Amino acid sequence: MFVELSQNLILITAGAFLLGWLLSSISSSLGSKYKAKKRDVRDDRIRSLEADLRVAKTDADKSQSNLDKLEEELKETRDGIERRDNVITEQQSKFDRVSRDLKESVMKTRELRAELAERATENVHAEAKIREVETELSVAQASQDMLATGVLEYDTDEADDQSGDDLQPKSSRATT
Repeated sequence: MFVELSQNLILITAGAFLLGWLLSSISSSLGSKYKAKKRDVRDDRIRSLEADLRVAKTDADKSQSNLDKLEEELKETRDGIERRDNVITEQQSKFDRVSRDLKESVMKTRELRAELAERATENVHAEAKIREVETELSVAQASQDMLATGVLEYDTDEADDQSGDDLQPKSSRATT
């Protein structure tokens, strides 16, 4: 089956095969060094853009997480502001109500003071009238007592002639 070939031919064939492999390996390694030195600029640009893309995605993820945090803080701040606005509105309404009540109280107090001053004035006038009446009463009482005791006598003859306005009292001393 196998053809008998000479041993020389087998060795030459094996040597040629080995030499071909060796030459192709050397050629390949030199060619790859040469190709590595002479790469396409577009490949470098693509690699650079891919690296930038990875960095941009990382930054975008960080920015998105920061954005989410800021949105949460904004929501909390808005809720806080809304609650504070509600408290301020409630306090303002209480303040307005208290202010209105205070104004009404001041007006009522002024009215009551005016009424009290008026009553005090009336009371002073009434007391003065009472003193005047008491004085007249005591004078009338004293006159009546003097008439009753006979210390004071009126001339009754002239009283009939005149209208009674000009009655002249006569003083007489009582004998003891």
